[in-house]
Amino acid sequence: MFKDRVAVITGASSGVGWETALLFAEEGARTILLARSREKLAALKAEIEKRNRQADYYVLDVSNTDQIADTFERIITRFGKIDLLINCAGFGKFEYAASTKIGDIKGMFDVNVVGLIACVQAVLPQMISQKGGHIVNVASIAGKISTPKSAVYSATKHAVIGFSNGLRLETKKHGIFVTVINPGPIRTPFFQIADPDGNYSANVARFMLDSSFVARCIIKAVKKKKREVNLPWYMGTGARLYQLWPRAVEKLTEHWMNLK
Repeated sequence: MFKDRVAVITGASSGVGWETALLFAEEGARTILLARSREKLAALKAEIEKRNRQADYYVLDVSNTDQIADTFERIITRFGKIDLLINCAGFGKFEYAASTKIGDIKGMFDVNVVGLIACVQAVLPQMISQKGGHIVNVASIAGKISTPKSAVYSATKHAVIGFSNGLRLETKKHGIFVTVINPGPIRTPFFQIADPDGNYSANVARFMLDSSFVARCIIKAVKKKKREVNLPWYMGTGARLYQLWPRAVEKLTEHWMNLK
């Protein structure tokens, strides 16, 4: 179903973005890879082309909104359209709110929220014009259940969920669908920045998702036009229970919430 469709993936240089790009390419999409590392993007492009599929890449820092506007304009000019936008770019730093540096706070919001919104704004006029498109925003279970040492990171992902829900209602009349993906911890380079000491990674190692699994869930969600996907299922169930009985859930899961 993705043959001849143009799919743009941010954060494509590693983890979920990398695996998602590979899957969309295998399904026949023309994949456009976006990330900061030219070397990693070139390596992914080579891997995709080795499988007799098509890919192109543009070096992009999603915290730079001017660069976002310019890059997406170049993509649309060259390929004529963007059918799919998969926003995988993001980062976090696990630290208590009281000691989180303002620079880190701004950095997380610039990438996870402002940059994501800027990417969406860059594709919307063209998607509205063609009366169709699909936007996937990768948020996090942390956007539904905030825990100690992730208050700021959780705030950014909560913002992504809220933005995605409103965007879905705004764009429905234009034939554009919006999916939000909320994974739990994933085995990716994310934790090299978020958890440099490795304590949290060690504590939750048995619960970590593989990035390839998350990528498969993303492509499945696009095919089935899923509104929201929570991964793994039991964390999604926990998030729903938390909305109903927050005090009870906090009391029962206090040990797990303090693993960072």
